[in-house]
Amino acid sequence: MSKIRGFIRKAFTPVTIMLIPHSNSKPFNLKMPSVGIVFSVVMWIVGTLYVLSVAVDAVEYRLMKDKLNYYSGQFIELRATMNGLQRAESEFRQLFSLGTKEKVLENVYPSDSGSLDIQALRGQITNTVQTVTEIKDYLKQQKDIYMAIPKGWPVTGQITSPYGNRENPIDGRDEFHSGVDISVESGTPIHATADGVVSFSGWNGGSGNLVGIEHGFGYSTFYAHNKNNLVRVGQRVKRGDIIAYSGSTGNSTGPHSHYEIWKDGRHVNPKQFLDGRS
Repeated sequence: MSKIRGFIRKAFTPVTIMLIPHSNSKPFNLKMPSVGIVFSVVMWIVGTLYVLSVAVDAVEYRLMKDKLNYYSGQFIELRATMNGLQRAESEFRQLFSLGTKEKVLENVYPSDSGSLDIQALRGQITNTVQTVTEIKDYLKQQKDIYMAIPKGWPVTGQITSPYGNRENPIDGRDEFHSGVDISVESGTPIHATADGVVSFSGWNGGSGNLVGIEHGFGYSTFYAHNKNNLVRVGQRVKRGDIIAYSGSTGNSTGPHSHYEIWKDGRHVNPKQFLDGRS
């Protein structure tokens, strides 16, 4: 109990703060309990954090509002264009339902009547087509990139030798393994993991029967020790296409599929690509 009283006594012990002005005025003394000073500092920190959070929220809100206004404007323009096209279609249908060339020409709206502003409509259509084309080009590019990035497993099996340093299973020497070995039965279909063009298909020394595929955007994949290859150089393949059957050709201790991924001319760890997290 005495400790609590001592603490309270210290907390409320007055502290003198002296403010000395730069002029010749007398110093100003301010007496305040210790707990009051601590409380003031805490409130200043809380107030500062609150002001900063409000400022950040205001900036984020402004950015979100600008984006919303932009997209709203795009949709309004698109809707106006579609309405104009519908009006044009209706008026043209009415004209050409008259049956004869003479009647059509007699009933064509004057250019200044305001019923059908072809020039304005043409401008709206041009802008809309340009915007839609840009969106389609962007989406196509994104799809091409997505389809060029290796994804998934070339075969279903167990990894018996991961990417990285290892002991060579044939001669026991330490080496760096630039791919993964996936254990499967001989004759298991091997699938391309991304769209691309076959850049190599044939015998490659210790790799045995090898298939290499260029996918674009810096990506290449290689499938080694195949029993036999099913694709030729220059052939286009899609993700999931069967390109070979697994085997144990070349320097191999048993049937498996050796799989490598290269990015910008350097081999990378296939693990994240096998998991679909590329």
